[in-house]
Amino acid sequence: MAKNRTKKSGFLDKEEVREYFDKYKETGDKEVREILIENFLFIPEILARKYTNRGIEYDDIFQVACIGLIYAIDRFDPDRGFEFSSFATPTIIGEIKKYFRDKGWTIKVPRRIQETSKRINNAKLELYQTLGRSPTAEDIADFLGLSEEEVLEVMEASKVYSPQSLDVTFDSGEENEVYLRDLIGEKDDFFDRIDYSDFLMKALEKLSYVERKILLDRYFDKETQVNIAKELGISQMTVSRIEKKVLEKLKKDLLKSIS
Repeated sequence: MAKNRTKKSGFLDKEEVREYFDKYKETGDKEVREILIENFLFIPEILARKYTNRGIEYDDIFQVACIGLIYAIDRFDPDRGFEFSSFATPTIIGEIKKYFRDKGWTIKVPRRIQETSKRINNAKLELYQTLGRSPTAEDIADFLGLSEEEVLEVMEASKVYSPQSLDVTFDSGEENEVYLRDLIGEKDDFFDRIDYSDFLMKALEKLSYVERKILLDRYFDKETQVNIAKELGISQMTVSRIEKKVLEKLKKDLLKSIS
């Protein structure tokens, strides 16, 4: 056995693999396990690539696959006569699928939805090959023995699996890029109206009866200064002066509240 072997010395041959597994099984030596991990690292690399573009970064999938490799090395018994790669592959795939099941969904959905979503995705691939076109919801429902409503429900729920980033850009045909965030929302002026209404209600409470009446009559009831003056028994000039004073005070308080 190559006792002085280092991780950089290349792949182990079949005999060396057996010897290293025997030694690890016998001693539990962590350095021996590291050599085995290094030797079979290509397996999680290959399997991780197969699960990319499904809403989770490759690096995260690869890390999970490496954990699966370690589990496989710890559990492998060379005396059973199996090739390690044949033993490790389902173990690694199982860890990846478990990770996708537990972590892949942005919003937690029932296990039934997750499992049916997987069946639908598999059915899409099979039906595409059979029909020569993209299958409809009705095609999938017939193939899986589900109702069309169930299929549509699961397909809609599956949208939370891999949400689209708000930083996605689109070609607008001009120099400036258009971001998704600029297309799916708009400013709701109603929220500003709530703030202003709240400010006004509090401001009115601080005014005297005459100040409040002049303000409400002028700007809510659309009364003239002359009519207000007659009702209050004061001059139109006085109404004008009070109105101007109140408006200046409100403007000052508003600017203070938003600064």
